Amino acid sequence: MSESKKVVLAFSGGLDTSFCVKYLSEDKGYEIYSVLVDTGGFSDEELKAIEARAYSLGVKKHATISKTQDYYQQCIKYLVFGNILKNNTYPLSVSAERIFQAIAAAEYAKEIGAEAIAHGSTGAGNDQVRFDMAFRIIMPEAEIITPIRDLRLSREAEIDYLKSKGVDQEWHKAAYSINKGLWGTSVGGKETLTSDKYLPESAFPTQVSKTEAERVTLQFEKGELVGINDTAYSPVEAIQKLAEIAAPFGIGRDIHVGDTIIGIKGRVGFEAAAPLVIIKAHHTLEKHVLSEQQLYWKEQLANWYGSLLHKGQFMEPVMRNIETFLADTQQHVTGKVHLTLAPYRFYVEGIESSYDLMSPVFGSYGEMNNAWTGDDVRGFAKVASNQVMIYQKISELNNTH
Repeated sequence: MSESKKVVLAFSGGLDTSFCVKYLSEDKGYEIYSVLVDTGGFSDEELKAIEARAYSLGVKKHATISKTQDYYQQCIKYLVFGNILKNNTYPLSVSAERIFQAIAAAEYAKEIGAEAIAHGSTGAGNDQVRFDMAFRIIMPEAEIITPIRDLRLSREAEIDYLKSKGVDQEWHKAAYSINKGLWGTSVGGKETLTSDKYLPESAFPTQVSKTEAERVTLQFEKGELVGINDTAYSPVEAIQKLAEIAAPFGIGRDIHVGDTIIGIKGRVGFEAAAPLVIIKAHHTLEKHVLSEQQLYWKEQLANWYGSLLHKGQFMEPVMRNIETFLADTQQHVTGKVHLTLAPYRFYVEGIESSYDLMSPVFGSYGEMNNAWTGDDVRGFAKVASNQVMIYQKISELNNTH
Protein backbone atom coordinates (compact mmCIF):
# COMPACT_ATOMS: atom_id res chain seq x y z
CA MET A 1 0.00 0.00 0.00
CA SER A 2 1.12 3.53 -0.79
CA GLU A 3 -0.57 6.49 0.87
CA SER A 4 0.02 8.83 -2.02
CA LYS A 5 0.04 6.59 -5.09
CA LYS A 6 -1.75 8.24 -8.00
CA VAL A 7 -4.32 5.87 -9.51
CA VAL A 8 -6.45 6.44 -12.62
CA LEU A 9 -9.81 4.67 -12.41
CA ALA A 10 -11.92 3.98 -15.51
CA PHE A 11 -15.17 5.32 -14.07
CA SER A 12 -18.81 4.76 -15.08
CA GLY A 13 -20.64 5.93 -11.99
CA GLY A 14 -22.09 2.47 -11.40
CA LEU A 15 -21.90 0.33 -8.28
CA ASP A 16 -18.58 -1.35 -9.13
CA THR A 17 -16.65 1.84 -9.82
CA SER A 18 -18.26 3.56 -6.83
CA PHE A 19 -16.92 0.73 -4.66
CA CYS A 20 -13.48 1.12 -6.24
CA VAL A 21 -13.31 4.84 -5.39
CA LYS A 22 -14.16 4.31 -1.74
CA TYR A 23 -12.05 1.20 -1.27
CA LEU A 24 -8.93 2.51 -2.98
CA SER A 25 -9.05 6.02 -1.52
CA GLU A 26 -10.21 5.37 2.05
CA ASP A 27 -8.93 1.87 2.76
CA LYS A 28 -5.77 1.90 0.66
CA GLY A 29 -4.88 5.58 0.77
CA TYR A 30 -4.61 6.03 -3.00
CA GLU A 31 -5.15 9.33 -4.79
CA ILE A 32 -7.96 8.63 -7.26
CA TYR A 33 -8.23 10.31 -10.66
CA SER A 34 -11.45 9.10 -12.28
CA VAL A 35 -11.96 9.20 -16.03
CA LEU A 36 -15.06 8.58 -18.08
CA VAL A 37 -14.55 7.90 -21.79
CA ASP A 38 -17.59 8.82 -23.88
CA THR A 39 -17.99 6.78 -27.07
CA GLY A 40 -21.39 8.18 -27.96
CA GLY A 41 -23.49 6.74 -25.16
CA PHE A 42 -24.06 9.69 -22.78
CA SER A 43 -26.09 12.88 -22.83
CA ASP A 44 -24.64 16.10 -21.44
CA GLU A 45 -26.90 15.75 -18.40
CA GLU A 46 -25.68 12.21 -17.75
CA LEU A 47 -22.05 13.29 -18.03
CA LYS A 48 -22.61 16.08 -15.49
CA ALA A 49 -24.37 13.71 -13.11
CA ILE A 50 -21.53 11.18 -13.30
CA GLU A 51 -18.94 13.89 -12.66
CA ALA A 52 -20.89 15.06 -9.60
CA ARG A 53 -21.11 11.46 -8.44
CA ALA A 54 -17.33 11.01 -8.73
CA TYR A 55 -16.57 14.06 -6.62
CA SER A 56 -19.17 13.11 -4.01
CA LEU A 57 -17.38 9.77 -3.60
CA GLY A 58 -14.05 11.51 -3.00
CA VAL A 59 -12.00 11.47 -6.18
CA LYS A 60 -9.25 14.06 -6.38
CA LYS A 61 -10.04 14.89 -10.01
CA HIS A 62 -12.54 13.69 -12.59
CA ALA A 63 -12.04 13.92 -16.36
CA THR A 64 -14.45 13.26 -19.22
CA ILE A 65 -12.84 12.35 -22.53
CA SER A 66 -14.90 12.36 -25.72
CA LYS A 67 -13.79 9.68 -28.16
CA THR A 68 -16.88 9.40 -30.37
CA GLN A 69 -15.28 10.81 -33.51
CA ASP A 70 -12.10 8.78 -33.02
CA TYR A 71 -14.19 5.70 -32.35
CA TYR A 72 -15.93 6.15 -35.69
CA GLN A 73 -12.85 7.05 -37.72
CA GLN A 74 -10.57 4.40 -36.28
CA CYS A 75 -13.00 1.53 -35.85
CA ILE A 76 -16.70 1.80 -36.75
CA LYS A 77 -16.14 2.72 -40.38
CA TYR A 78 -14.10 -0.46 -40.82
CA LEU A 79 -16.91 -2.48 -39.25
CA VAL A 80 -19.13 -1.01 -41.98
CA PHE A 81 -16.57 -1.56 -44.74
CA GLY A 82 -16.35 -5.21 -43.64
CA ASN A 83 -20.12 -5.67 -43.01
CA ILE A 84 -19.02 -7.18 -39.70
CA LEU A 85 -21.57 -9.06 -37.62
CA LYS A 86 -20.12 -11.45 -35.03
CA ASN A 87 -21.59 -14.91 -35.66
CA ASN A 88 -23.71 -13.27 -38.40
CA THR A 89 -25.69 -11.52 -35.66
CA TYR A 90 -23.94 -9.01 -33.41
CA PRO A 91 -22.43 -5.69 -34.65
CA LEU A 92 -19.81 -5.74 -31.84
CA SER A 93 -21.47 -2.80 -30.11
CA VAL A 94 -19.77 -3.23 -26.72
CA SER A 95 -16.72 -5.20 -27.88
CA ALA A 96 -15.59 -2.32 -30.07
CA GLU A 97 -16.20 0.56 -27.68
CA ARG A 98 -14.67 -1.08 -24.60
CA ILE A 99 -11.21 -1.27 -26.11
CA PHE A 100 -11.43 2.41 -27.09
CA GLN A 101 -12.42 3.32 -23.55
CA ALA A 102 -9.55 1.27 -22.16
CA ILE A 103 -7.02 2.84 -24.52
CA ALA A 104 -8.18 6.37 -23.66
CA ALA A 105 -8.02 5.65 -19.92
CA ALA A 106 -4.48 4.29 -20.26
CA GLU A 107 -3.37 7.27 -22.33
CA TYR A 108 -4.81 9.61 -19.70
CA ALA A 109 -2.94 7.73 -16.96
CA LYS A 110 0.29 8.09 -18.89
CA GLU A 111 -0.36 11.79 -19.49
CA ILE A 112 -0.81 12.61 -15.79
CA GLY A 113 1.98 10.31 -14.62
CA ALA A 114 -0.16 7.85 -12.69
CA GLU A 115 1.54 4.93 -11.02
CA ALA A 116 -1.42 2.59 -11.35
CA ILE A 117 -4.61 2.11 -13.38
CA ALA A 118 -7.78 0.54 -12.01
CA HIS A 119 -11.04 -0.80 -13.40
CA GLY A 120 -14.15 -2.29 -11.81
CA SER A 121 -14.52 -5.42 -13.92
CA THR A 122 -15.40 -8.70 -12.29
CA GLY A 123 -13.54 -11.90 -13.11
CA ALA A 124 -16.40 -13.35 -15.14
CA GLY A 125 -16.49 -11.50 -18.47
CA ASN A 126 -14.66 -10.14 -21.51
CA ASP A 127 -14.09 -6.57 -20.35
CA GLN A 128 -11.48 -7.50 -17.74
CA VAL A 129 -9.27 -8.87 -20.52
CA ARG A 130 -9.81 -5.89 -22.83
CA PHE A 131 -8.93 -3.38 -20.10
CA ASP A 132 -5.94 -5.36 -18.84
CA MET A 133 -4.52 -5.77 -22.34
CA ALA A 134 -4.87 -2.09 -23.26
CA PHE A 135 -3.34 -0.97 -19.96
CA ARG A 136 -0.36 -3.34 -20.36
CA ILE A 137 0.29 -2.37 -23.98
CA ILE A 138 0.09 1.40 -23.48
CA MET A 139 1.55 1.70 -19.99
CA PRO A 140 3.28 -1.57 -19.04
CA GLU A 141 5.09 0.10 -16.15
CA ALA A 142 1.81 0.85 -14.35
CA GLU A 143 0.27 -1.47 -11.78
CA ILE A 144 -3.20 -2.73 -12.71
CA ILE A 145 -5.60 -2.72 -9.78
CA THR A 146 -8.92 -4.63 -9.93
CA PRO A 147 -10.59 -4.71 -6.50
CA ILE A 148 -13.87 -6.38 -7.52
CA ARG A 149 -12.09 -9.18 -9.34
CA ASP A 150 -9.37 -9.69 -6.75
CA LEU A 151 -11.70 -9.65 -3.75
CA ARG A 152 -14.31 -11.76 -5.59
CA LEU A 153 -17.07 -9.58 -4.24
CA SER A 154 -20.78 -10.17 -4.62
CA ARG A 155 -23.09 -7.26 -5.34
CA GLU A 156 -24.48 -7.56 -1.83
CA ALA A 157 -20.98 -7.27 -0.34
CA GLU A 158 -20.32 -4.12 -2.39
CA ILE A 159 -23.58 -2.58 -1.21
CA ASP A 160 -22.88 -3.40 2.44
CA TYR A 161 -19.41 -1.87 2.16
CA LEU A 162 -20.70 1.34 0.55
CA LYS A 163 -23.42 1.66 3.19
CA SER A 164 -20.76 1.34 5.87
CA LYS A 165 -18.98 4.28 4.23
CA GLY A 166 -22.10 6.43 4.36
CA VAL A 167 -22.80 6.25 0.64
CA ASP A 168 -26.46 6.95 -0.08
CA GLN A 169 -27.95 5.89 -3.39
CA GLU A 170 -30.68 3.73 -4.91
CA TRP A 171 -29.55 0.20 -4.16
CA HIS A 172 -32.28 -1.63 -6.02
CA LYS A 173 -30.67 -3.47 -8.89
CA ALA A 174 -32.26 -2.65 -12.20
CA ALA A 175 -33.79 -5.70 -13.82
CA TYR A 176 -31.60 -5.15 -16.88
CA SER A 177 -28.05 -3.92 -17.43
CA ILE A 178 -27.90 -1.37 -20.24
CA ASN A 179 -24.70 -0.22 -21.98
CA LYS A 180 -25.30 2.40 -24.66
CA GLY A 181 -22.85 3.58 -27.31
CA LEU A 182 -22.78 5.02 -30.81
CA TRP A 183 -22.76 1.56 -32.40
CA GLY A 184 -25.62 0.04 -30.40
CA THR A 185 -26.86 -0.80 -26.93
CA SER A 186 -26.35 -4.06 -25.07
CA VAL A 187 -29.07 -5.43 -22.79
CA GLY A 188 -28.36 -8.04 -20.13
CA GLY A 189 -30.87 -9.61 -17.76
CA LYS A 190 -32.08 -12.85 -16.24
CA GLU A 191 -33.17 -14.13 -19.66
CA THR A 192 -29.64 -13.84 -21.07
CA LEU A 193 -28.18 -15.93 -18.22
CA THR A 194 -29.83 -19.07 -19.60
CA SER A 195 -30.20 -20.51 -23.09
CA ASP A 196 -33.97 -20.79 -23.47
CA LYS A 197 -35.54 -17.35 -23.05
CA TYR A 198 -35.84 -14.15 -25.08
CA LEU A 199 -35.87 -10.66 -23.65
CA PRO A 200 -39.32 -9.16 -23.04
CA GLU A 201 -40.46 -6.07 -24.93
CA SER A 202 -40.01 -3.89 -21.85
CA ALA A 203 -36.31 -4.74 -21.59
CA PHE A 204 -35.35 -2.86 -24.73
CA PRO A 205 -34.46 0.82 -24.22
CA THR A 206 -36.46 2.06 -27.22
CA GLN A 207 -40.09 1.03 -27.18
CA VAL A 208 -42.01 0.51 -30.41
CA SER A 209 -43.94 3.66 -31.28
CA LYS A 210 -44.01 3.56 -35.10
CA THR A 211 -46.56 1.32 -36.81
CA GLU A 212 -46.73 2.62 -40.39
CA ALA A 213 -44.06 1.52 -42.87
CA GLU A 214 -41.57 4.23 -43.86
CA ARG A 215 -39.31 4.51 -46.91
CA VAL A 216 -35.72 5.65 -46.29
CA THR A 217 -32.88 6.37 -48.71
CA LEU A 218 -29.27 6.13 -47.54
CA GLN A 219 -26.45 7.86 -49.43
CA PHE A 220 -23.00 6.27 -49.31
CA GLU A 221 -19.73 7.78 -50.51
CA LYS A 222 -16.75 5.42 -50.69
CA GLY A 223 -18.42 3.13 -48.19
CA GLU A 224 -19.38 5.77 -45.61
CA LEU A 225 -22.94 6.83 -44.83
CA VAL A 226 -23.12 10.57 -45.55
CA GLY A 227 -26.80 11.25 -46.21
CA ILE A 228 -30.35 10.23 -45.33
CA ASN A 229 -33.35 11.16 -47.48
CA ASP A 230 -31.36 13.76 -49.45
CA THR A 231 -30.07 15.47 -46.29
CA ALA A 232 -26.30 15.47 -45.84
CA TYR A 233 -24.77 14.45 -42.51
CA SER A 234 -21.36 13.61 -41.16
CA PRO A 235 -21.05 9.82 -40.69
CA VAL A 236 -21.48 10.10 -36.90
CA GLU A 237 -24.53 12.34 -37.30
CA ALA A 238 -25.94 9.96 -39.90
CA ILE A 239 -25.65 7.00 -37.52
CA GLN A 240 -27.39 8.97 -34.77
CA LYS A 241 -30.14 10.19 -37.12
CA LEU A 242 -30.79 6.73 -38.52
CA ALA A 243 -31.09 5.36 -34.99
CA GLU A 244 -33.77 7.97 -34.28
CA ILE A 245 -35.66 6.91 -37.40
CA ALA A 246 -35.33 3.12 -37.17
CA ALA A 247 -35.23 2.25 -33.45
CA PRO A 248 -38.89 3.18 -32.78
CA PHE A 249 -39.86 0.40 -35.21
CA GLY A 250 -38.22 -2.19 -32.94
CA ILE A 251 -35.63 -2.84 -35.65
CA GLY A 252 -32.18 -4.16 -34.71
CA ARG A 253 -33.11 -6.24 -31.68
CA ASP A 254 -31.66 -9.68 -31.10
CA ILE A 255 -29.71 -11.91 -28.72
CA HIS A 256 -26.12 -12.80 -29.55
CA VAL A 257 -24.66 -16.12 -28.45
CA GLY A 258 -20.90 -16.28 -28.65
CA ASP A 259 -17.61 -17.47 -27.26
CA THR A 260 -16.04 -15.24 -24.64
CA ILE A 261 -12.34 -14.46 -24.48
CA ILE A 262 -12.08 -16.55 -21.31
CA GLY A 263 -13.49 -19.62 -23.02
CA ILE A 264 -17.13 -19.87 -21.94
CA LYS A 265 -20.31 -19.28 -23.92
CA GLY A 266 -22.27 -16.12 -23.26
CA ARG A 267 -25.54 -14.47 -24.31
CA VAL A 268 -26.25 -10.78 -24.59
CA GLY A 269 -29.27 -8.93 -25.91
CA PHE A 270 -28.83 -5.82 -27.97
CA GLU A 271 -30.63 -3.00 -29.72
CA ALA A 272 -28.71 -1.76 -32.75
CA ALA A 273 -31.12 -0.36 -35.32
CA ALA A 274 -28.67 1.91 -37.13
CA PRO A 275 -25.79 -0.61 -37.36
CA LEU A 276 -27.95 -3.41 -38.74
CA VAL A 277 -29.68 -1.20 -41.31
CA ILE A 278 -26.38 0.39 -42.38
CA ILE A 279 -24.56 -2.93 -42.73
CA LYS A 280 -27.39 -4.50 -44.76
CA ALA A 281 -27.65 -1.46 -47.03
CA HIS A 282 -23.87 -1.19 -47.45
CA HIS A 283 -23.50 -4.89 -48.22
CA THR A 284 -26.25 -4.72 -50.83
CA LEU A 285 -24.55 -1.77 -52.53
CA GLU A 286 -21.25 -3.65 -52.50
CA LYS A 287 -22.82 -6.68 -54.19
CA HIS A 288 -23.70 -4.42 -57.10
CA VAL A 289 -20.39 -2.58 -57.47
CA LEU A 290 -17.59 -4.96 -56.40
CA SER A 291 -16.15 -7.96 -58.20
CA GLU A 292 -16.66 -11.54 -57.06
CA GLN A 293 -13.10 -11.79 -55.75
CA GLN A 294 -13.30 -8.47 -53.91
CA LEU A 295 -16.45 -9.65 -52.12
CA TYR A 296 -14.89 -13.02 -51.28
CA TRP A 297 -11.64 -11.72 -49.81
CA LYS A 298 -13.39 -8.90 -47.97
CA GLU A 299 -15.54 -11.45 -46.19
CA GLN A 300 -12.55 -13.54 -45.13
CA LEU A 301 -10.53 -10.61 -43.77
CA ALA A 302 -13.55 -8.90 -42.22
CA ASN A 303 -14.42 -11.99 -40.18
CA TRP A 304 -10.82 -12.12 -38.95
CA TYR A 305 -10.88 -8.41 -38.12
CA GLY A 306 -14.10 -8.73 -36.13
CA SER A 307 -12.83 -11.75 -34.20
CA LEU A 308 -9.58 -10.01 -33.21
CA LEU A 309 -11.45 -6.85 -32.22
CA HIS A 310 -13.82 -8.86 -30.04
CA LYS A 311 -10.83 -10.42 -28.28
CA GLY A 312 -9.31 -7.03 -27.42
CA GLN A 313 -6.61 -7.22 -30.09
CA PHE A 314 -7.36 -3.83 -31.66
CA MET A 315 -3.71 -2.75 -31.34
CA GLU A 316 -2.32 -5.84 -33.08
CA PRO A 317 -0.44 -4.45 -36.15
CA VAL A 318 -2.25 -6.77 -38.56
CA MET A 319 -5.44 -4.82 -37.83
CA ARG A 320 -3.96 -1.78 -39.61
CA ASN A 321 -3.12 -4.02 -42.58
CA ILE A 322 -6.69 -5.30 -42.78
CA GLU A 323 -8.05 -1.76 -42.48
CA THR A 324 -5.88 -0.70 -45.42
CA PHE A 325 -7.34 -3.51 -47.53
CA LEU A 326 -10.93 -2.80 -46.48
CA ALA A 327 -10.59 0.93 -47.19
CA ASP A 328 -9.08 0.26 -50.62
CA THR A 329 -12.11 -1.84 -51.60
CA GLN A 330 -14.47 1.09 -51.03
CA GLN A 331 -13.44 3.29 -53.97
CA HIS A 332 -16.59 2.38 -55.97
CA VAL A 333 -18.97 1.90 -53.03
CA THR A 334 -20.88 5.10 -53.75
CA GLY A 335 -24.59 5.41 -54.39
CA LYS A 336 -28.08 5.39 -52.92
CA VAL A 337 -29.78 2.48 -51.17
CA HIS A 338 -33.57 2.52 -50.85
CA LEU A 339 -35.11 0.68 -47.90
CA THR A 340 -38.50 0.18 -46.29
CA LEU A 341 -38.72 0.16 -42.50
CA ALA A 342 -41.63 -1.46 -40.71
CA PRO A 343 -42.35 -2.74 -37.18
CA TYR A 344 -39.67 -5.31 -36.24
CA ARG A 345 -38.31 -5.62 -39.79
CA PHE A 346 -36.83 -3.85 -42.79
CA TYR A 347 -35.83 -4.71 -46.32
CA VAL A 348 -33.74 -3.26 -49.11
CA GLU A 349 -35.71 -2.23 -52.19
CA GLY A 350 -32.75 -1.56 -54.44
CA ILE A 351 -29.79 0.69 -55.20
CA GLU A 352 -28.67 3.41 -57.57
CA SER A 353 -24.98 3.81 -58.42
CA SER A 354 -22.94 4.93 -61.39
CA TYR A 355 -20.62 2.00 -60.55
CA ASP A 356 -23.41 -0.60 -60.75
CA LEU A 357 -22.04 -3.68 -62.55
CA MET A 358 -25.58 -4.59 -63.62
CA SER A 359 -25.28 -1.88 -66.29
CA PRO A 360 -27.65 -2.65 -69.20
CA VAL A 361 -24.81 -1.80 -71.59
CA PHE A 362 -23.59 -5.39 -71.24
CA GLY A 363 -26.93 -7.18 -71.09
CA SER A 364 -29.76 -8.11 -68.73
CA TYR A 365 -29.49 -11.24 -66.58
CA GLY A 366 -31.79 -13.97 -67.85
CA GLU A 367 -33.02 -11.83 -70.74
CA MET A 368 -30.45 -10.91 -73.37
CA ASN A 369 -26.79 -10.01 -73.80
CA ASN A 370 -24.86 -7.47 -75.82
CA ALA A 371 -21.26 -8.47 -75.16
CA TRP A 372 -21.03 -12.15 -76.21
CA THR A 373 -22.59 -14.72 -78.52
CA GLY A 374 -24.12 -18.12 -77.97
CA ASP A 375 -21.03 -19.73 -79.49
CA ASP A 376 -18.85 -17.83 -77.01
CA VAL A 377 -20.79 -19.30 -74.09
CA ARG A 378 -20.85 -22.79 -75.65
CA GLY A 379 -17.05 -22.79 -75.94
CA PHE A 380 -16.60 -21.39 -72.45
CA ALA A 381 -18.87 -24.03 -70.91
CA LYS A 382 -16.97 -26.80 -72.74
CA VAL A 383 -13.58 -25.66 -71.42
CA ALA A 384 -14.89 -24.91 -67.90
CA SER A 385 -16.40 -28.41 -67.58
CA ASN A 386 -13.50 -30.27 -69.15
CA GLN A 387 -11.63 -31.41 -66.03
CA VAL A 388 -14.72 -32.65 -64.17
CA MET A 389 -15.90 -34.46 -67.34
CA ILE A 390 -12.51 -36.25 -67.52
CA TYR A 391 -12.70 -37.13 -63.81
CA GLN A 392 -16.15 -38.66 -64.23
CA LYS A 393 -15.07 -40.71 -67.25
CA ILE A 394 -11.97 -42.04 -65.50
CA SER A 395 -14.09 -42.98 -62.47
CA GLU A 396 -16.49 -44.91 -64.70
CA LEU A 397 -13.62 -46.78 -66.36
CA ASN A 398 -12.36 -47.82 -62.91
CA ASN A 399 -15.83 -48.53 -61.52
CA THR A 400 -15.41 -45.85 -58.84
CA HIS A 401 -17.42 -42.80 -57.95
